Amino acid sequence: MQRESNIGKQALIVDMNVTEYFKDSLSSALSHQKVKAEEDTVFYVVNLLAWFARAENLFPASQPGLVGQPLALTYADAVKATSLEEREAALRRLGDVALVVAGLFAASFSRKLVDIDYYIAMGGSAYGVLSEQASSSVRSRTFRAIFGELSVKFQAFVDALAEVGDNTPLGSQTDVLRLYEIWMKTGSAYAAERLRKHGIEPAKAAVSGRFN
Repeated sequence: MQRESNIGKQALIVDMNVTEYFKDSLSSALSHQKVKAEEDTVFYVVNLLAWFARAENLFPASQPGLVGQPLALTYADAVKATSLEEREAALRRLGDVALVVAGLFAASFSRKLVDIDYYIAMGGSAYGVLSEQASSSVRSRTFRAIFGELSVKFQAFVDALAEVGDNTPLGSQTDVLRLYEIWMKTGSAYAAERLRKHGIEPAKAAVSGRFN
């Protein structure tokens, strides 16, 4: 049985148990973190999680030994697109991948050339552009509203996905230092909460110096 939302049937064929698991997990995380979100937006992210639950959908092999595609190259695909459909598909892929990777795999950025703040900036911007696309159809207007909310609340959804990841069997193994790095780079309220559980109060002066 496949569930339908106000945006109609999705092009995602997923196992209902996986979908329901992510629905319950994401709803719980959003409630815990006091993030208000529209039903369609939550359903979009739930379907995204279920789709990316298969690793080949998130990190499709391009060449032997290589997985995935850097966000910069996905952005380049959008810039070079010869049609509006191709451009939107590339931007949507960019936003979707950035959201899931930043939310569920923040620990993997440690000691990489790019960090979580780069993914948040790129993903939020991609969704922002998609939300501004002009279209008269009801379905397109609904998706524009979804992308607009994801753009504005990108950090909040990243935090919610981090909590979802922490509560799975493959929960985050992020160490305290990495948590502090994430908090310093993004101001994540969820990272700050986790630091406090370790007995560490994030220094307000550090936030002031980073974001003002």
